[in-house]
Amino acid sequence: MEEFLKVISALKDETRIKILKFLLIHKERCVCELEASFNMLQSRLSRHLKILKDAGFLNSKRDGKKVLYSIKEVSGFKKITLKEIQNIEINLPKLKKCAI
Repeated sequence: MEEFLKVISALKDETRIKILKFLLIHKERCVCELEASFNMLQSRLSRHLKILKDAGFLNSKRDGKKVLYSIKEVSGFKKITLKEIQNIEINLPKLKKCAI
């Protein structure tokens, strides 16, 4: 039950839904690309990414100075949820590359 509630809680924010759909489309992305694309302060973005990672939706890996985020291979309810997010009509920002 605790895991289910964590997942539901992570999904109750429009920004987090947009981040998930953005990563479903653009695959693995550096945190600086997410910051630039979403025009969001690093601290605010990091909070959203941590919530999504703790809920089991994201992988992160360090590549030198960069941290790369991608959608985690999931099953069950999370997999169904990601399929639904893929189908949502929602305006996403354009991918902006960073200089790092």
